[in-house]
Amino acid sequence: MQTINIHEAKTHLSRLVEQAAKGESFVIAKAGKPLVKVVPLDAPDTKSTKRLGFMLGQIDVPDDFDHMGSAEIESLFGLTE
Repeated sequence: MQTINIHEAKTHLSRLVEQAAKGESFVIAKAGKPLVKVVPLDAPDTKSTKRLGFMLGQIDVPDDFDHMGSAEIESLFGLTE
């Protein structure tokens, strides 16, 4: 990602906005310190990325999942007769 000094950004604002609108994000810095990131409006929001369900359809959970291995566990703890 390109980093641009604030003075250069002011000088070339129109060109930079066109580039950002095409998907070429950039950072504006002041005295070498990054201040802001310019991205197109239709860019995906990185903070709204949801991870819940990201493996949907790739893993099968058995119907007896809650009771799997219960006989073995009970025998290990001496709970069976």
